[in-house]
Formats: sequence, structure tokens, C-alpha cells
Amino acid sequence: MQIVVATHNEGKLVEIRRILEEDLGADAENIELVSAGSLHLPDPVETGVTFQENALLKARAVAIRTGLPAVADDSGLIVDVMGNAPGILSARWAGAHGHDKANNALLLAQIEDIPDDKRTARFRCAAALVVPGERKADGADDDKPYTIASETVEVGEMPGVLLRAPRGANGFGYDPLFVPNDQPQRAVDAGEKLTSAEMEPAEKNAVSHRGKALRALVASIEALVK
Repeated sequence: MQIVVATHNEGKLVEIRRILEEDLGADAENIELVSAGSLHLPDPVETGVTFQENALLKARAVAIRTGLPAVADDSGLIVDVMGNAPGILSARWAGAHGHDKANNALLLAQIEDIPDDKRTARFRCAAALVVPGERKADGADDDKPYTIASETVEVGEMPGVLLRAPRGANGFGYDPLFVPNDQPQRAVDAGEKLTSAEMEPAEKNAVSHRGKALRALVASIEALVK
């Protein structure tokens, strides 16, 4: 069975595939994950005002166009002292969408005077699974030829603190600035704390907001292939 991941970010596709494979076990062999980008599907405008709304919006857009189950996520950074900003605007906080260096630089400038013990934050992710229903009758909108049979959305969070300078080369977004509260065993043993960008993919997936949200979807995904 093909499941479309509603993203044009191939790095995110790799991360989502890895998380699901770890938890699906043998059922992973029956699922082929493909990206919306590889199918040349348009990126929908994210008009939602919550992570849940945007995740569902993206998954619906793919499912009703392709007739295939679709998984989408929407995530961002919530900084306590900034009144939960940047939130759903995380990827375009500095203006241009996905400009990680600019986003990180602006965030650091905005909290420059905040003491270390007040630089608490958390990543939040909403992951959605939308399953299409019947194909619409002739004459239906060509861009939306399928109905929706079911929708599921789950939320995961990863709390932590923000540094004053980036560390690490893995991950993306705000990962180099963020130190999760939950640390891999090797960091605990060494008496140090790693940023998300210093963790190996499996270490990050074990504690990440995206990992938690996607793992909560596994039962619904398994039901599609059994």
C-alpha cells in the first residue's frame, strides 16, 4: 500500500519513514511511503491557526486529490517567555519560509536578555492521517475527486531549553538551539546535554515531538494494512 506523506521536504520524509518503520515492525514491508513533492502535488496554503488544523489541511489536500491515504504533520517551536511564539509561524519567523539561519538568528536576538533559567521552550507536533473514501461522480472538481472516509490527528511535545548559540550539524530548523529535557543514555553517562542537532537520528526520534505524534498514529496506520 502506498501512503503519501504531505511534504515537499525530502529530509522530513526520511525522518518520518524512519520513525514509522521502527514502530510498524513487519507491517512496514507492506507500506511504501512517497512524498507529495515526488508526485508533483501543489503545496496547500496553511490557513489553519493551530498545528492540528494545518496538519489535517495538508493531509486532506493530498488524500482527496490522489485517492491514497495521506500523512501530514505540522510542527513548531513554542517559547514560553514569548507568549508561545513563534508557534505555527516557526518556519517563516524571519520572513522567508524555511530560512533556518535567519529564523535562528532572529529568535536569539529576541531572547538575548532572557536569563538561562527562563529560556524554556517546547516543540509541538500534530500528525494527521486522512483516509480517502469514494471517488466522486463525473463532473466533480478535478482537483478534489475523492471524498474523505476518516481523519485522525495526534499531538506530541518535546520540552527543553534554548541555548545562546547553535550547536550541532544534524537536524533542521531550530534543532541547533534546542536542548531537550530527555537525553539519550550516552549523554546521561557523559554528564552532558545534547542539542537536537547533536543527537543521532534514532536518539532524536526516541524523544522528539514528531516521533511521539507519529507513534500515536501507528495503530491507525496498521489498521489500513491488516
